[in-house]
Amino acid sequence: MGDDDAVMKELFREQDITRVSYYKAVLQDQGIATMIRNEFLTGSGLTEIPIPEFFPALCVLNDEDYAPAVKIIREHLTANQVNADIEIKCASCGETNPGNFDTCWSCGNTVAGTGDGPGGR
Repeated sequence: MGDDDAVMKELFREQDITRVSYYKAVLQDQGIATMIRNEFLTGSGLTEIPIPEFFPALCVLNDEDYAPAVKIIREHLTANQVNADIEIKCASCGETNPGNFDTCWSCGNTVAGTGDGPGGR
């Protein structure tokens, strides 16, 4: 590999493959090429061993995408915390959802319920 070749950079690693896959999809929607290192170790049981080197790791394929990817992930982490501490009831099925959900986890309809906590919507 020459000096001009880009090297993939790790953004973060997490034992939970679903969280890593979620942020991969978020970044791909923004046009950032990514890959998950150790993606297929989750089925082998190795991720059950608490050794972070075996955990799935989200990486950007191009160095120039690293800073924008970090910014996007931070923005999503912050946005996902808004209203996360309240619960709202789905008007369609009555199921309780976290306040930061737009779609009911149970019935899939848009959540337009009433809040059960402070600041509920």
